[in-house]
Amino acid sequence: MRALLPLALATFAVGTDAFVMAGLLPAIAADLEVSVPAAGQLVTVFALTLAVAAPILSWLLSPLDRRKVLQLALIVFVAGNVVTALSPTYPIALSARILTAAGAATITATASSAAVAITPPERRGRAMALVIGGLTLSTALGMPLGNLIGGIDWRLTLWAVAALGVVAAIGISVALPKVVLPATSLMARLAPLRQPKVLSILVVTLLVMAGHYAVYTYIAAVTASATTGSFSQALTMILFVWGVGVLVGNFFAGHLVDKRPVLGVAVGALAGGTVLLAISPLTVGNLAIASIWAAIWGITDGMASVVQQHRLVTFAPASSPMLLGLNSSAIYFGVAIGGGLGGLAQEWLSVTLLGVPAAVLALLATTITVVEGREDPANASPKAAENRR
Repeated sequence: MRALLPLALATFAVGTDAFVMAGLLPAIAADLEVSVPAAGQLVTVFALTLAVAAPILSWLLSPLDRRKVLQLALIVFVAGNVVTALSPTYPIALSARILTAAGAATITATASSAAVAITPPERRGRAMALVIGGLTLSTALGMPLGNLIGGIDWRLTLWAVAALGVVAAIGISVALPKVVLPATSLMARLAPLRQPKVLSILVVTLLVMAGHYAVYTYIAAVTASATTGSFSQALTMILFVWGVGVLVGNFFAGHLVDKRPVLGVAVGALAGGTVLLAISPLTVGNLAIASIWAAIWGITDGMASVVQQHRLVTFAPASSPMLLGLNSSAIYFGVAIGGGLGGLAQEWLSVTLLGVPAAVLALLATTITVVEGREDPANASPKAAENRR
């Protein structure tokens, strides 16, 4: 626990940095004298850089001690946020977000692989849940707090995120032991990518994230009829209960995958998310019902995140840095695709019906997982996979 907490703090800082900017765009646009869509490219370039850089940097840095990699990544992350906070012009801010994303891309995957390395196999799921929980907690607490601080000055939010990175770096330097993964050749590290199972897991991650974020990106518009005329922080409440639900789902899945067949947990989480998305048009007209729906939907989303990472690590522990880097790419590409598809879908559908096409993506992810399990039942549990190796 002592070593895992600073890892969770590092992922919390990354999650806050990744998502809080969207709520600050009007203030950033006014300050940097650009349009709001132009300011939105600060979010886009961050997500795309992270998605592209995660697997590349995970491969390049994989021979190094995990503690050293995290220290270097956090230095880059903090420096990027400081430069963003000090940026006098839009081009400098845009360049700073690219630098920040390079550090963030390394942090998420490396923190997960370090947690796996220092944890016994029977507790691996719970360890990953704690580290991923930092990322999840950022959606529940980091975003509202960041926007609250940003209401005073958007630059203060970036200073706060930089401070979190400094604290995480100190905690990792003190608490995390030296972690060197077994020396393997590049071909051995790349070998899992030739396995259809690995590719299918990554495709499922991309699809499920695209489905969930096709709705979450536009949650303000989706729930407008429930929040309009209510108290001023009604939307914040919905976002908060969703984030708490994701956090609960993270830890619930972490316990389940340590004790139950992983494939069954995966199918349950993915199928549950599909149902919650499909019924969303029936739930978003009333604030109380929408809040309950958001909390349960969050649980299924949080479970899926842990299970997908656990399946990758269980299949090829020695390649976990690269696989988790690829998983991070799949997540952020899924987020970007979901936002784009959600926007396009509104050309033909009412915004309250976005859950229907989103559910189709989630159903496809569930179907792929079920088919894969039938073809290779030996992969259903961590013990089976361990015995197979």
